[in-house]
Amino acid sequence: MNDRTASNDGQQFDRLPATATDRVVAGRPTREEIIQWWNSRFGISPTIWDYHTFWEKGNGKIWAVAAEYVSPLPIEGVGLRILRTRQEHWKPSTNAVQRFGTHASKNVLTLEDEAALRFADGTDQSLPRWNGDWGYLIVAHKIAGKSEPIGVGLYLHDELRSTVPKGRREDLS
Repeated sequence: MNDRTASNDGQQFDRLPATATDRVVAGRPTREEIIQWWNSRFGISPTIWDYHTFWEKGNGKIWAVAAEYVSPLPIEGVGLRILRTRQEHWKPSTNAVQRFGTHASKNVLTLEDEAALRFADGTDQSLPRWNGDWGYLIVAHKIAGKSEPIGVGLYLHDELRSTVPKGRREDLS
């Protein structure tokens, strides 16, 4: 499906084109690229997204909707914001990680109790033991024997930075 506008309009949702061949707005990611990114970065199967459409509102704010709509949509919000693109490194949203992160098979960092508490309250921490990729990770904690995503962490130079939004930080101690 082609975009109906030739430029990005921050006041409306525009459905992402299926492939690069369908792209009309320069820099707009495609459905194919979004699905591939989640798969290559976190090992989330492309089939997870089978019943979702993807939309951009603003400059690189990507939303997933489990429904079909006609593009463009001049509304304030729809679905779940899942990703921020149009920057050097794409960043998943906390909501997306908490909703879809249980399907991830890589770049998931599971923290023990004390480290998980510090992460949830927004504290950055030294973490030289991580042997995975640098960059944005899904940070999780085991609850009742099952790994549950807490949020998005940024791992650089043996340090885990918490990107838990200020309004969602919790002091769980």
